[in-house]
Amino acid sequence: MASDLRKDAPVAPSTARRSTPPAPSAGRRRPWWRRPWTVLLGVLVLAFLAVSLPRYLGLDPGKTLVPSTFPGHYVLLVAHIGFATVAMTTGFFQVWPWFRKRFRMAHRRLGRVYVLGGVIPAAILAGVIGAASPFGPMSAVSHVFLSVLWLSCTVAGLRAAWQRRFDEHREWMVRSYVLTMSIISNRLWHFVWGPVLGAQVDTWFQGSEVAMLQTEMALTNWLGWTVPLVVAEAWLLHRRPGRRRRTVGGTTDDRARPRLV
Repeated sequence: MASDLRKDAPVAPSTARRSTPPAPSAGRRRPWWRRPWTVLLGVLVLAFLAVSLPRYLGLDPGKTLVPSTFPGHYVLLVAHIGFATVAMTTGFFQVWPWFRKRFRMAHRRLGRVYVLGGVIPAAILAGVIGAASPFGPMSAVSHVFLSVLWLSCTVAGLRAAWQRRFDEHREWMVRSYVLTMSIISNRLWHFVWGPVLGAQVDTWFQGSEVAMLQTEMALTNWLGWTVPLVVAEAWLLHRRPGRRRRTVGGTTDDRARPRLV
């Protein structure tokens, strides 16, 4: 009788079983068209390249929007734009979840192009050019900070991939590509500060258009990469597994623990 009761008694789930997360099902992957942000991002990349890149394809210094501040400035600027274009286009496919999961080998190869043929040379050139910015010291400091962070996040992501810490790799590469695309958000801030500061030339800047332009460029350059980076960091923090650990029956559910090392 007692043995029958023990046999029929419910068996508590083992700790090993509770700590093993269910394997993700391949059928649950969302199709590419269910992620509208990828379409918007692709449109922004194409629009930016169609509007900005042709200005430098003819190698005409008269068409540049950035005045030269030292000999060879224009050559370095064109080289930076070329490498940044490689980073912008290849990086789009790197952050596109559908492409990354469906074409893993292409993801690895494009990742090498993104890092070695895009970000690293573009960031180094950006630091050299930005340090001699014609728009004042605040813009120069912003450019140097941006180039250092851009390079650092990319190298950290590459190092995490080599060490097979893929969760950290994805986070660092999201930060890297956000900084890559900051050139677009930088342009958008011009539509905000241009009209606002332009209407105050005679009051705030006492008629000095140079002071107004330096202030406008400083604001757009700083906000162009700090705001997107803060938003990206908040998004990464929100989706990071284990940020809020759950408890089940008074014990910690190991499935909620962070996977990051």
